[in-house]
Amino acid sequence: MTAKKGLAEYRRRRDFSKTAEPKGSGTGTGTAREPDDRPSFVVQIHDATTLHFDFRLEVDGVLKSWAVPKGPSSDPHDKRLAMPTEDHPLEYREFEGVIADGEYGAGSVIIWDEGTYRNLSARRDGTEIPFAEALADGHASFRLHGRKLHGGYSLTRFRTADGGRREAWLLVKHAAERASAKGTPDPWRARSTRSRRTLRQMAEAGGGQP
Repeated sequence: MTAKKGLAEYRRRRDFSKTAEPKGSGTGTGTAREPDDRPSFVVQIHDATTLHFDFRLEVDGVLKSWAVPKGPSSDPHDKRLAMPTEDHPLEYREFEGVIADGEYGAGSVIIWDEGTYRNLSARRDGTEIPFAEALADGHASFRLHGRKLHGGYSLTRFRTADGGRREAWLLVKHAAERASAKGTPDPWRARSTRSRRTLRQMAEAGGGQP
């Protein structure tokens, strides 16, 4: 993964006079965290040009983000394609609504799952690998503590950006930790953990608060 560029790319793509998405405070270069605080994660379902899940992990003061077309799965046999996108501000953990037509990512967004995670990335001698370093090296393991997603997962880069091809990763559930064969729910029937709305209901409401 390339070095973190803060939120410049995120802001470049958006007109904040036309979108309700958060601009984000600061430059995304890191925030103070209490030692016992666990970093957060959020999974949003996004009905954009192509329906997909956005999987975001808090790392060094920003949300590292991947578009997962089929969504994270609780079945270890499912290897989910995860395409990296630009860093998002931490405030994006709170965002759901409707991005206006003509804007980048236009369409409805709901918060499908949220919670915290713990770094499981380790060297052969058992010492922990800092999470940002593990991502940079192309393999990071972590345990999710969400409302819907639980247990160990790994993100593994299998293709670097080269020759016009985009960087690509796989998101896979660990077999030993709260695995099931349920896979991923139907994104059209899934409900927000915040508003309890489906994507269709969010679109009909125009993104307003319940």
